[in-house]
Amino acid sequence: MDISDLKIKTVTFRRAYIWQLPVRFFHWINALAITFLIITGFLIANPPAIMTAKEASGQFWMGFIRQIHFISAYAMVAAMFMRLYWAFAGNRFANWKQFIPFNKEGREKIWHVIKYDIFLFNEKEYNFKNIPVGHNAVAAASYLVMFILAVVMMCTGFALYAPTSTWFFPKMFTWVTDLFGGDEIKVRMVHHVLMWAFILFIAVHFYLVLFHDWLEGRGESSAMVSGYKFCRTERFDENKEEQEKQ
Repeated sequence: MDISDLKIKTVTFRRAYIWQLPVRFFHWINALAITFLIITGFLIANPPAIMTAKEASGQFWMGFIRQIHFISAYAMVAAMFMRLYWAFAGNRFANWKQFIPFNKEGREKIWHVIKYDIFLFNEKEYNFKNIPVGHNAVAAASYLVMFILAVVMMCTGFALYAPTSTWFFPKMFTWVTDLFGGDEIKVRMVHHVLMWAFILFIAVHFYLVLFHDWLEGRGESSAMVSGYKFCRTERFDENKEEQEKQ
């Protein structure tokens, strides 16, 4: 068969501004905060023995670890509140409606991502119409779930911090411990289990971002630095005003 007999559909792409600066800022603040929270959380939960010539009374390394943990927690909470505001003030790719893809079309897209991207089923024909401009359906749904878990994480974390805190904000969460019958061990267990949920989310998030970057070549990774992705020309033209909103 001569190659000229083959019918190949050509798809053109254009560079489009998708992720606004505040979205990228909140993303990286959260990424750094969660990283520090996980590392320091492990150390606080299971402190390693450090043998030095100093007496224990002359060391304050665990105090510094706790301080980093608390500062990271405040940074994460601040970023959450700012991101919640931007869900109403930002462009359509940052809008809160993007994170509730549970209508019929959204459920079909979620299944498509799970089937072909996560479980790697063979797709007979790659349909460029399935390529989202912003978040794919699974990412959008998972961000909603992780936001809810982050709120629970925040409540349990500040509840554990409240007894030793002198500031009013952590003490606002003493009701969380009361909710568990005053048992701090149960609160700590919930807090610890949620940390593993975040670790799992990070692993899947890394995989899907790199997978789509390799499969589609649209700048999935660099987009969270530059704000720009490559989108199909017809989709770019349809949403030009919203995509270029600064």
